[in-house]
Amino acid sequence: MITAKGIVSKLTDVFTKNPNSNIGKLLSILADQLRQLEETHDRISAWRDIDEAKGTTLDKIGTIVNQPRGVATDEVYRILIKSKIARNLSTGDINTIIQVLSVALNTDPSEVQIKEAWSDPVEPEPAALSVIQLPLESINKSGLSPRQFARMVQKTVLAGVRVREIELAGTFQFASGSETEVDEKSGFANLEGTVGGTLGYAYTPADDPDLPI
Repeated sequence: MITAKGIVSKLTDVFTKNPNSNIGKLLSILADQLRQLEETHDRISAWRDIDEAKGTTLDKIGTIVNQPRGVATDEVYRILIKSKIARNLSTGDINTIIQVLSVALNTDPSEVQIKEAWSDPVEPEPAALSVIQLPLESINKSGLSPRQFARMVQKTVLAGVRVREIELAGTFQFASGSETEVDEKSGFANLEGTVGGTLGYAYTPADDPDLPI
């Protein structure tokens, strides 16, 4: 970081290096201006990153990838942009769809599982698939509702392929029977909600034009 002391220290010995001298005060004013310029430059560099960009800078990134904002907040818009970039590069196969969803939610691909519906033993359906495992906590953190996320998934698959259902995995589970078994992320919650597991969620997608996904 640029400081008046740093600038003064670079002067030759023919100058007075006292920060309270006239030249020291002059360089202090210069240092303030240079520091503001340095901070602006650092901010511009940082905002090239989707995770750091805000406001109109994020809008410009969205324009580049042809992803309108609509009413989305910065947090949700970042997900839409990441998803759009990944979808633009997607070949439509299941592995690519998993990669798109994991990038959008900033989660590990191993936490996402997809099953093709044509092999369903009860209700087989060609050209359809089900997302049978997806971390609910990641969606909650993203700010997207399950319905909005379902539309994102539908836009990720190939044209003519239907997303039949989406299962969001929670963390709640009962103990195996041992009285000494304790897991604050899996059992019942306390009154404050500081510990305890989360319930899962099953959703059947429907048309809903909330966001320009």
